[in-house]
This record gives sequence, structure tokens and C-alpha cells, in this order.
Amino acid sequence: MFGFLKRKKRKNEAAEVHDEASQDLTAAVEAGDEPSAPAESAAESGQSAPPAPEPARETAPSNRAVADGPSAEPASDDDRLRQESVAQSAASSTTPAVATPKPEQSGSLFSRLAKTRSGLTEGLGDLFLGKKQIDDDLIEELETRLIMADVGQATTAALIAELTDEVSRKHVNDPEHLFETLYRLMVERLEAVQPTEPPARRQSGRPHVMVVCGINGGGKTTSIGKLAHRFKAEGRDVTLAAADTFRAAAVEQLISWGERNDVRVIGEPGRGDPASVAFDAVSSAKARNSDLLIVDTAGRLHTQSGLMDELGKLIRVIAKAEPEAPDEVLLVIDASIGQNALVQARQFNQAVTLTGLIVTKLDGTAKGGIVFAIADELGLPIHFIGVGEKAEDLRPFEPRAFVDALLDRQPD
Repeated sequence: MFGFLKRKKRKNEAAEVHDEASQDLTAAVEAGDEPSAPAESAAESGQSAPPAPEPARETAPSNRAVADGPSAEPASDDDRLRQESVAQSAASSTTPAVATPKPEQSGSLFSRLAKTRSGLTEGLGDLFLGKKQIDDDLIEELETRLIMADVGQATTAALIAELTDEVSRKHVNDPEHLFETLYRLMVERLEAVQPTEPPARRQSGRPHVMVVCGINGGGKTTSIGKLAHRFKAEGRDVTLAAADTFRAAAVEQLISWGERNDVRVIGEPGRGDPASVAFDAVSSAKARNSDLLIVDTAGRLHTQSGLMDELGKLIRVIAKAEPEAPDEVLLVIDASIGQNALVQARQFNQAVTLTGLIVTKLDGTAKGGIVFAIADELGLPIHFIGVGEKAEDLRPFEPRAFVDALLDRQPD
């Protein structure tokens, strides 16, 4: 079941219990007013009502008698056990229970996609549980939520068309089943473009060459550093190529990541030709029998035709150094820019044939739905997603787990 429906049901049940308790209390108060009548009539007739017996005072058991002398009889084992049980019961009744942490606590994909999930599902519990049948208002509200999450006009229209078709065929007949169908359609869209198996990223007799491109500020160089951390942890011999020669800070940043992960970096500040850096890096990786070479490239806007041509040149030079390379050309896109990410992916794919995507900053945006628009239009698989600042927060993309977190789907 979806979490927002669970929470709404629990809230409704709690409200019902509260109403019942209030009714019981009201009935008890009304019933308690009647026994006072005889006392009032006795007072009017001049007769005094018998005094109420004084309640017995409970005194806490004292250990003084035990300490005073041999005349006091020691408590038996049964008595001591009984007293300890009473003390424990009293303590448990006053100590608040500590909530068990949920599996979706900090660090999980579920917690990192909270902003996008909130935009999609906030308030849907009232809408879904308040309706017994599917109507135009419900469909329209779903459509609005999808567009606001940056799923995109075309993809949203296609999803809504499939949902309404399912409804018209009587395959879906209640709101909760409608949301289950939306979940299935979204998973199918992402799985359709994903490889059946993750790329092995191992080549026989040569390094696997991965070129990473993107615009400035999208998290490109940081993602390369995190990839180096991941592959190094897997036991790979990794080499990095600092071919972003247009920005000296990028070279220094990559060298810093290399030192942190004990990974070789080819390139240094001051070199002006990115293609020559890439060529040297391929030659060095082959000579050292590296398993993997990751090439950083200059950040560029998709509208800068000169720089886009430069990227194409760099890839051709890599192919001269190793005819079968590059094996992958990955585009890093910033999920927080929404539909602009789709425009970027389209333009980069035209300039150089992309093989996949790395989607960053999903933890800080309410626009995570952009991955569906890109999958729909370009058919590009998503290999990794960034959901935090730590090296471990660049994670392999799993469509079903992503949609689970996005739509608040939880085990029953």
C-alpha cells in the first residue's frame, strides 16, 4: 500500500476512536448527575446524609522493620518478586515508548526523495479516500501533480491517456487501484530503457574508457570522483583524465579526488588542449593495464556550438588512441533544473552519441520526475543517481526502488 493512504487511514481511525471516547465520556457524565439527587432531598428534609467513609491510605512498604532487628520477619522470595513486578509495571506505564526507527531513515533513497515525493503525494490521501469512484476531478488532480513534478507535458499526457483507457475498459474501478496502475506504468517506462544487466565495465586486454560530459555546475567532476571511489572499492585499477582544461579549478578538484581515493590522475593545471590530455590518458592507462579510465571534459552549455564541437573532437582523438573506445559517453544532468535537463540531454545526444545518464541533486529538488521525460523521449538509460554529498551517495539506478520512493509505496 502507499504510505500517504496508510497515514490517512490511521488518521481517520484515530479520529473515530476519539469520537467514540468523547461520546462515552459524555454519557458517563450525564449518568453521574443522577445519584446526587437523594443527597439533595435529604438535605431539604433536614436529615443529614451519612458521612462518606474515609478512603484507606496506602503506604509505601518500608524496609525499616527489616533493619531494626531480628523481630521483623524477612520478606519471602515470592513477595520480593511480586514487589519487583509491580515496580516494573509502574515504570513502564509512565515511561514513553521509544519509536522504532523506520527503514527509510536518513541515508536511504526513500528519505532522499522526500521533496519530490511530497509534491506528488501530499494531500492525495484526502482525495483518494474521500472518493469511492474515479471521476474527472481525480484524473485532473493526478495530471497536475505529475506536471508539477516535472514529468513533462508529453509524458504526463501519455500516462493519463493510458490510465483513462484502463478505466474505460473497466480494468481499474477504484482510486487506490488507479494509483497502483500509475505506479506500474511508471516502472515500466523506466525499465524499458534500462539494460537487463548493469554494464560489466571490463574489457579484455585494454581499459574500459568512460567519457563524462555536462554543463558547469551540474556535478560532473564531483560525480567522477565518486565513481572513482566506487570502482576503487570494487577492486578496480582506475585512472582519471583531467581533460577539463578550460577551468583550472576542475583539474585541481579532480587531482584532490585522486589523492583521496589513491587513484592516478593524468593531467595538470596549465595544459590547454583537452584532446591531448585524453590521448595521453588512454596511452597511460593501456601501459599500466588499468581496468578503467574515466575522462573528465570541459563543462559547456548545450548552446555553445564551438565547445560542443570540441567535445566531438576529443572523442575522435580517444578513438585514435584506442579504436574500440570510448565504451561509454555519460551525460551528467542536474535534476533541479527540471525541463532544461531534457533540452540539454537532447542537444548533447545530437552532438555526441550518449550511452546513458547520471542524474544528480535528486535529494534537493521537487522535480525528480524529469527522469521519465528523458526516458520517454530519448530512450537513454540512467546508470547512476546522486542523492547526497557523500561519496557513497552516488548510487546505481534501480527503477522499481526509485518509483517506490517517489510514490511512497510501502510493504503492506
